[in-house]
Amino acid sequence: MEETTSKKGAKKAEAKAKKEAEKARKAAEREAAAASSSSAANTEDLAKENYGDIKTATGLPAGEFTKLEQIGEEHVGKTVKLRGYIQNSRMQGAKMAFVELREVGSWAIQGVVAASAEGKPVSRQMVKWIGGIKLESYVVVEATVQKPLEPVKSCRVSEFELHLTKVYVVATAPETLGMGFATANRAVGSLAEQEEAVDPNVEGLNISEGAPVASLATHLANPTMHKRAPVTVAIKKVRITVEKLFRDYLEERGFLNFHPPCLIGAASEGGANVFKLPYFDTEAYLAQSPQFYKQFEIAGGAQRVYCVGPVFRAENSNTPRHMTEFTGLDMEMEIAEHYHEVLHMLEGVLLYIFRGLAEKCREEIDLVRSVYPSEEFLLPEPGKEIRLTFAEGQALLRAEGPPEYADVKDEEDMSTPQEKALGALIKKKYNTDFYVLDKFPVDARPFYAKPDPENPKVTNAYDFFMRGQEILSGGQRLHLPAELEAHIRFKGLDPNQKGIKEYVDVFKSVGVPPHGGGGIGLDRVVAFYLNLPTVHLVSDYVRTPKRLLP
Repeated sequence: MEETTSKKGAKKAEAKAKKEAEKARKAAEREAAAASSSSAANTEDLAKENYGDIKTATGLPAGEFTKLEQIGEEHVGKTVKLRGYIQNSRMQGAKMAFVELREVGSWAIQGVVAASAEGKPVSRQMVKWIGGIKLESYVVVEATVQKPLEPVKSCRVSEFELHLTKVYVVATAPETLGMGFATANRAVGSLAEQEEAVDPNVEGLNISEGAPVASLATHLANPTMHKRAPVTVAIKKVRITVEKLFRDYLEERGFLNFHPPCLIGAASEGGANVFKLPYFDTEAYLAQSPQFYKQFEIAGGAQRVYCVGPVFRAENSNTPRHMTEFTGLDMEMEIAEHYHEVLHMLEGVLLYIFRGLAEKCREEIDLVRSVYPSEEFLLPEPGKEIRLTFAEGQALLRAEGPPEYADVKDEEDMSTPQEKALGALIKKKYNTDFYVLDKFPVDARPFYAKPDPENPKVTNAYDFFMRGQEILSGGQRLHLPAELEAHIRFKGLDPNQKGIKEYVDVFKSVGVPPHGGGGIGLDRVVAFYLNLPTVHLVSDYVRTPKRLLP
């Protein structure tokens, strides 16, 4: 009886075990199915229409584009559409990424992208893709404007951030940039130029604190990144403002704009430093100066004229102050009684420019000084402008300058080191970085400069200086043909040679009033005002004896 009971218990226990095992199997199958279903759901990208290449995009943002400089409190919580460059990016785990979106110059804002719990409008795949966009790629984004927990110090738009919901690449950047953005916005290292591009991974860059420092050659060999740097954009704004202020001041005083030719039929001013090129069945030259044409305008009845344009100098000067092509700001005007009318006009336009820059470009000037530190450009007080004769400048050098200038002569032109030494003395003595030297010696001036009637050893000609460096030459011109021809011969030239004869004939063809003017180097004005290490940082496209590209 006990044996029978024992057998029945064993069978029940076995049956129960089999039942429990079947339950466990079915539960495992259900769990596996659920896990499989969950895994499939996780791999499906529910946000795939909200990012990618713009050429294949189907969910493009609607509405007008918003500029970063326009974003304010009224945009908080609202959706905006923007475009710009990916300046920086970093992943924060697998579900979040931070990017910096930049427009022009220093206008940048932080963007945040975080995966949504339900997988849209932002998925993990979308976050990973955005975090991997190559730096300096151009993108279009849709985002909600929000306030960050703390101001974003790395971006100019620091009080707001973008919560990204759509990102499309318009143009992708290469895997490796020739020069990074941070490097492009640092001061240049070596000023030496090279005709060929520099390998940024070898000799063009050298590491110091923070981002690498690139040579001038590397900057010029990578023009796109050089131009994107906020410091370059700021210098460009200052340059444009100088030209505008020049035009405004003169036009308010009755000056008319004209356009002189760049191609001329003979070497202007009889000099040898000209670029010669074939011109059909003859030869042509690139103009060294609009000088003759300014005077032709005066002879043609225009009382006051100005022009802005390229000037070409075939001088093999490889210095931070020289270029073979630069932009000239030139003016010419009739003289009623004294040539100082012209000097004062030029002095007035430059002071107007300097004071205008301090007012209109304060932000840009401060930005440039954060990269290229310099002192404020000092101006004389109104009515106390510094005007010395050339002889007075030389006397100051002899009396108070370095020992090597103790014997400088009044009849000899100044060298660049002399000019800088005199500039330092004048700054110390008069507390100004801007001054005029008048009455240059006749040997230091071209054949059309009018000699002083009271002292034929000097001319009614002047130079203007900034921080001890010359930025303008000008003076009264010879306007009577007999005197002009005589002075041309005195200079050892033939008044009948090609180019000069046509110039003299203009003064024989009509009665030409007394006149004078001056030419300003735009690039030098900007470089010296900002105290940049080289004028090449001002030019949009640098041309030197060693650089003809890009």
